[in-house]
Order: sequence, then structure tokens, then C-alpha cells
Amino acid sequence: MTPRFVPLSDVAETLSISASQAYALVRSGELRAIKVGGRGQWRVEVTEIESYIQRSYEATEHILQEERRKAEQKG
Repeated sequence: MTPRFVPLSDVAETLSISASQAYALVRSGELRAIKVGGRGQWRVEVTEIESYIQRSYEATEHILQEERRKAEQKG
């Protein structure tokens, strides 16, 4: 059975980033997470990771469209 929630180390591995970068995504609010347990360890729902990836694709597409628009105006 696939887990519903994963630790930040798994998020980092999935996104090919460092654990500190994954934590920064959570702190900034870009990636929703919850604190669980007495020690307050962060967990991220797998669906939230997928949502973050989709938003990142959309943001990247928007950036690329703007770059294309600016290039067309110059040329």
C-alpha cells in the first residue's frame, strides 16, 4: 500500500532537491505540509507533491511565454 504522507526526505528525493530545499518549500507555503507526532516532524501528502509539480509546470510555461513574447517584440 502506498503511504498517504511522506517525510521531507522523500519529498527531496522525489523532486531531486536537498532536504533543506524541501523544508524551504514548506516554510514558504509553496508546498503544503503538516507537523505530526510529539517531535513535530513534517509530513507531506503525496497528492500535495503532485499539485506542487503541476503548479510548477504551469508557472514555468507562463515564464516561457513571457520570454517568447519579449523576444518577439525585440525582433
